[in-house]
Amino acid sequence: MKNNIFKHFFLAVGLFLGITSCEDREIVNIDNQTSSVIIDLSKNDLILDSNFPSNPALTINWSSATYTVPVEVKYELQMSATETFETSEVLANTTQSQTVATFTTLEMNNAAKKVGLVPDVAQKMYFRVKSFVGDNSLSQFSNVTALTITPYIAKPDYDYTDLFLIGSAAIGNWDNLLTNSSLLPLLKTSTVGVYTHTGLFKTGTDVGFKMILVKGSWDAQFGKGTVDGQLSSDGGSGNITVPSEGYYKLTVDTNNLTYTLVKIDNPVATYDVVSLYGTATGDTDIQLTKSTFDSHLWIATGVSLKTGVFKFRANNAWDVNWGTNAEFFGVATSNGADIPVSADWKYDVYFNDVSGNYTLIPID
Repeated sequence: MKNNIFKHFFLAVGLFLGITSCEDREIVNIDNQTSSVIIDLSKNDLILDSNFPSNPALTINWSSATYTVPVEVKYELQMSATETFETSEVLANTTQSQTVATFTTLEMNNAAKKVGLVPDVAQKMYFRVKSFVGDNSLSQFSNVTALTITPYIAKPDYDYTDLFLIGSAAIGNWDNLLTNSSLLPLLKTSTVGVYTHTGLFKTGTDVGFKMILVKGSWDAQFGKGTVDGQLSSDGGSGNITVPSEGYYKLTVDTNNLTYTLVKIDNPVATYDVVSLYGTATGDTDIQLTKSTFDSHLWIATGVSLKTGVFKFRANNAWDVNWGTNAEFFGVATSNGADIPVSADWKYDVYFNDVSGNYTLIPID
């Protein structure tokens, strides 16, 4: 009985002391102490050379930010085209121990482009470091420092495989030359290796078509296999034909070596002129050339476009126009969104006013 009394006594004392110590415990507050300081840019003037994209171009060092208690500090290296950072972009993210970052020629060129600097012109580019803890708490900013940088014009990153129509039954005819501008790329789809084209296909004696991967080469070709609907990728493939002249939707699957041809109604609306227009064209109509094979296919080669947007439009007016928010290729719809252009460059442009299919291929 006595043992139980003592046990309850010591338990009560322990609880009392625990409560008292909890009440006396201090709440720890974290506050900013000193912000980062950009100590050094490895260069003050930087002329970027497109011939050496992987070479180190710039190294940035900064001091560590401090807070009133030890915490994990994160850093965001920011860049801007203006000293006041009205708009900014993130160049890199690092954590506690990393207070230095090195960037290649290509990375710096892409960074300059991202903040809107003009190629082949020496301009100021500004940097600062944001330090913070947690997700985005207690942020501090370093001093702002500048670099004079001359970026170069970079070819757009076009990492796609095109498939071109060729043959007497299709727009491409059998002229397998790099200079044959009527070799039309099929529309790429969201599935790699699957392509579509809607257009006129003709019939006649020895009239057919195939697809090739590279202009000027028969090495990679796709023609008819042993039966209709089957593709062959060897040099002995046959010509694909249609049962009657007219408009068809062609779907090609180079993964499974199959194709389909579905006849559609002949289009009714025709246009005398189709052009590109928008900020990417300098707000000037760039005229496309109507195909002599299919009056609904339009082509322009070596078109100089600027960073910006454009649409396709008929008769140099907005009554009939097509667009969608997809760069390089897509299906433009009536009164659709602006088509973006991310780089000043020359492009081969293809447009289909029946399906809205379009393709822009950057050229060397």
